[in-house]
Amino acid sequence: MQKINSQKLCEVVHSSSKVIDTDIVNVVTDSRIAKEGDLFIAIKGEKNDGHLFVADVLAKGANLVVVDHLIEDVPENRQIVVSDTIKAYGQIGAYNRSLFKGVVIGLTGSAGKTTTKEEIKFALSKFGKVYATSGNFNNHIGVPATLCNMDMSADYAVVEMGMSAKGEIENLVSYVEPDVAIITNVYPMHIEFFPNFEGIAEAKAEIFKHLKKGGLAIINEDTNFASLLEKRALENGAKVVKFGKENHPNVELDLQDKGEHNYYNAWCVLALIKALGLDVNATAEHLANFGALPGRGAKHILELPGGGTYTLIDDSYSGQPEAMKIAIETLSNTPAKGRKIVVLGKMAELGNTSKARHEEIGKVLAQSTIDIVIGVCPEMKDMLAQLPKEKEQYYFENKDGLDDFLVNKLLQNNDIVLIKGARYSSKMYQVTDALLEKGK
Repeated sequence: MQKINSQKLCEVVHSSSKVIDTDIVNVVTDSRIAKEGDLFIAIKGEKNDGHLFVADVLAKGANLVVVDHLIEDVPENRQIVVSDTIKAYGQIGAYNRSLFKGVVIGLTGSAGKTTTKEEIKFALSKFGKVYATSGNFNNHIGVPATLCNMDMSADYAVVEMGMSAKGEIENLVSYVEPDVAIITNVYPMHIEFFPNFEGIAEAKAEIFKHLKKGGLAIINEDTNFASLLEKRALENGAKVVKFGKENHPNVELDLQDKGEHNYYNAWCVLALIKALGLDVNATAEHLANFGALPGRGAKHILELPGGGTYTLIDDSYSGQPEAMKIAIETLSNTPAKGRKIVVLGKMAELGNTSKARHEEIGKVLAQSTIDIVIGVCPEMKDMLAQLPKEKEQYYFENKDGLDDFLVNKLLQNNDIVLIKGARYSSKMYQVTDALLEKGK
């Protein structure tokens, strides 16, 4: 973070607090890592309230704290009082971003955001120094953290933004103010929080509302509501660049994973590279070395206890319907020496469409070349009910014992097994972790 004086800091967060004259170069929200010279922002979370640790962080040497009320028995001149500490965090991040001299690229989409973000980072690294969102820090806490931690010496910054409700992207992008705004795709994810599918597209299009004047909007022309996205981009004065199956740089692409979604990710990256006036051909060659991320399609060759090996596809991060269909179809179209097996946990945040969406996945599986289907969690019974009786299938109430069943009873030499499901509600990643440990 660029150094900021305490008086300027109060101005940035619109606080009238009278605090000591000091400089801040680091912002933290975790009291456990607070150190001398830091600014600590007290945030109320689901489990902890940072205000309870204000005295502790000041005792560790933190210079100042941002709070939503004065804390007793703590020097008043070390407390910056605001109405909303999360909003203040965003305002500090926005100030730091305003000092950044490089190109800021904002990114959102229903599926594949983090992979595309990492692929953009990978591609741009050939042309300069790149700073990007860490992991999936893409929400109301993660984006301010990303902006506060910006490497001010970078040539490019890639900031991922996620959402589950109307207005969230608009709030985040007001801090980011990107030079380039990208929407990778629009799928009916988090639909329980919207009146209809179009509402999701409108919420994604909020990314254009704080695009720098004359900035660049990059849109997947094959996605749902693409014309609406383009309309909103133009309304906000953007220069629009589109990519898609029939509209992408004519270069040779040799990707490690041939799934269609990976080509869309690559076409998005190449559209950006071309729009920035960089070398598209060199980028296409470079992308051949980009591998899948953990939890997002990474492949592992693992040993079986009785001899032989199998391939584990770790796609356990996202369990949304479109992402699940893409993963199933990709595996279905993949040549294999052994059997193709899918282990699918429930899909979350689908509201009253849940039963229909689980049945939809079952119908996709019924038409696929998948040999064995394992459904985990009660919601997956609706999926399994759509399968023909001749397709081998199993049901587990939860993930418990699933790794042992796979390794000791089901898997054979040359099998391919895909693990996928809603990360926090089905916890399929824990099955992946167990299999990785057993297969070492």
